[in-house]
Amino acid sequence: MKTTSLSPASGPLRAAAQFYALTKPRVVQLIVFCAVIGMFLARPGLPAWRPLVFATIGIWLVAGAAAAFNCLVEQKIDSVMRRTAWRPSATGELGSAQILVFAGVLCAIGMALLYTQVNPLTMWLTFGTFIGYAVIYTVLLKPATPQNIVIGGASGAMPPVLGWAAMTNSVSAEALILFLIIFLWTPPHFWSLALYRTEDYRKSGLPMLPVTHGSRYTRLHALLYTVLLSAVSLIPWAMHSAGLIYAASAIVLGGVFIAYAWQLLRKYSDALARSMFRYSIVYLSLLFAAMLVDHYLPL
Repeated sequence: MKTTSLSPASGPLRAAAQFYALTKPRVVQLIVFCAVIGMFLARPGLPAWRPLVFATIGIWLVAGAAAAFNCLVEQKIDSVMRRTAWRPSATGELGSAQILVFAGVLCAIGMALLYTQVNPLTMWLTFGTFIGYAVIYTVLLKPATPQNIVIGGASGAMPPVLGWAAMTNSVSAEALILFLIIFLWTPPHFWSLALYRTEDYRKSGLPMLPVTHGSRYTRLHALLYTVLLSAVSLIPWAMHSAGLIYAASAIVLGGVFIAYAWQLLRKYSDALARSMFRYSIVYLSLLFAAMLVDHYLPL
């Protein structure tokens, strides 16, 4: 693996763009969005601006650090996959030491902000999420078991819990329901991606479910998780922590998600798997947005 350093000719803007790419901005945006929704849902009315701002920045920094560390660990894997071969860690445009220092600095600044400007509980929960994703999932689970996405999904499901803790210095049952929704969303989200990227994962040597158990088995389990997710998404309404706006949104959004998964099981195509993957992101974003609207405009 080539690990040359950036030359002066690369320019500061090029260097900044490469380091920014390591943070997986689109993934981190969804993480931060879910965390912010947790902050708004944690209390009646608008959240205090100070913990809102600093928690958002701190969580973004630590999430970006975890993504960069993931890129460092998976340099060789990324280099053989079309989806990730462009990453500066995979191409060698950034060296391992540069990436490690970058991830360490982001994580340290983020945790310092959370500890000093928010509360220690949020910092420790966020650090635990970092360890869960960067070490337990990336280093231990991902190369070891086809259930990597299911087990490792726990770290990806933490953002609304982090946001809730930032506002209340506690973790409630409502926050754990948000965690459960994202936890159940993660398998169909990633398996739909893995289905149309199966050859990439086969070349990488990672034991993703479509590689180890085949396409139909994966599609069946994606459907089962989607049905379970749709049912669990109604718990906030059943607990009276959300109203009719959210309930109607959850039913419609869940119905579309199930329809995608059902069609994928019946008649597979890469185009349909790609569409389901993209819809899964829309689903989670709109579901949490509906929860926020319902929080301030209850019916």
